[in-house]
Amino acid sequence: MPQVNKSTAAPPSSSESSKLWGGRFSGATDPLMEAFNESIHFDRRMYAADIKGSRAYARELRRQGILTAEEQATLDHGLELVRDEWASGAFELRPGDEDIHTANERRLGELVGSVAGKLHTGRSRNDQVATDIRLWLKDEVVKMGVYLRQLVSALVQRAQSDIDVLMPGYTHLQRAQPIRWSHFLLSYAFWFQQDAMRLEQFLPRVAQLPLGSGALAGNPFQVDRESLARELGFSSVAPNSLYATSDRDFVAEILFHCSMVMLHISRLAEDLIIYSTAEFGFVQLADAYSTGSSLMPQKKNPDSLELLRGKCGRVFGDMSGFMMTYKGLPSTYNKDMQEDKEPMFDAIDTLSGSLQITTAVIATLKIRSNRMRQSLTSDMLATDLAEYLVRKGVPFRQTHHISGEAVKMAESRGCQISDLSVADLKTLHKSFEKDVLAVWDFERSVDNRCSVGGTSRKTVLEQIQLLKKWLD
Repeated sequence: MPQVNKSTAAPPSSSESSKLWGGRFSGATDPLMEAFNESIHFDRRMYAADIKGSRAYARELRRQGILTAEEQATLDHGLELVRDEWASGAFELRPGDEDIHTANERRLGELVGSVAGKLHTGRSRNDQVATDIRLWLKDEVVKMGVYLRQLVSALVQRAQSDIDVLMPGYTHLQRAQPIRWSHFLLSYAFWFQQDAMRLEQFLPRVAQLPLGSGALAGNPFQVDRESLARELGFSSVAPNSLYATSDRDFVAEILFHCSMVMLHISRLAEDLIIYSTAEFGFVQLADAYSTGSSLMPQKKNPDSLELLRGKCGRVFGDMSGFMMTYKGLPSTYNKDMQEDKEPMFDAIDTLSGSLQITTAVIATLKIRSNRMRQSLTSDMLATDLAEYLVRKGVPFRQTHHISGEAVKMAESRGCQISDLSVADLKTLHKSFEKDVLAVWDFERSVDNRCSVGGTSRKTVLEQIQLLKKWLD
């Protein structure tokens, strides 16, 4: 095994001399600027990606004759030790560790000596950080895909178990037509499915390798970038070194995807908040995802849903803030790009937590099917009344008007439209017969909507099977 120095004592060099860029400068950096410049407090979470990229790059330097086999083995073992220190919490930051790359290289030098200085041959922090971000993000996108599938699965399971529950469907927040509760749940399941599919389509654009591009002009040591890509799990190589080091479109895109998923979560949360009010009373959140009032003992607040709705704005802010930074940059790397990571980390952390909370809320949600059924009123079947006449050969535009007159007649009498007699309806059109009474059946109305995608029992079950097939 290669010999390493496991001491954690800091070397005698100052923080100035430990900088990767320090040779050009003779004056000390203002301490305020030191703190302003540092990113280690947030980019440290990419330690594993940084070490993975460095180990692969060291192997490529060996293949190109820059490192001997023994030097490469020493570096590889040292990098493994650095990774283990991070994983165990034993890694100690030192003054001058301005970012994760500097910290890792500094600690590697302490462990293996001067050979650590060969690792950066032909490599810049410009292609290094771009590689780290993409490596880190690839894994996070896969995790988010898993969380999205778990949420879709929870929605599908609820839809299947609650298949016979009817509720009012709403447009403009006004009662519109009866639907199945399952149909409502599946509408969100399909949105989240689309989110997951977009993330899958996004992965190849993340998995473009920048490593080997140098600061901007390319690598002079003939490193095999295709080989590096395969070793690091990238599907392609960034084809232009200027593009490779300055591209952050993938950061903008993941922020957009996070925003879209959070938008869908926010809309679901808003619906459930409304349905949980005493005025609706359709659903009740589990105690685990609710809180009370510090003053009013009777209150049970849907805080989980309100936070989900609120955090949507936070993620939107991450996206818009980064876009404002990104839009005005001249070509290749600029220090402004350091501002890419915090919004990305925040958006992904927020979304990951939100997806898991949403899944738990859905899985534990109690529904009050009797309240949903009681909220169904016969005026919601006015369209069915119009369709009754359509089946008698009356043009729909005419039947729509006739049904509206029936609604008006019932309102003027202070009764439900279903309380109108056949004789009453005949005053509106001669085609009304006794069989019109069958219209006032909510189950019949729902199951008449049997085209693909509709709210009938048959079509809702078909939607469940579609999602189950995708989940499998």
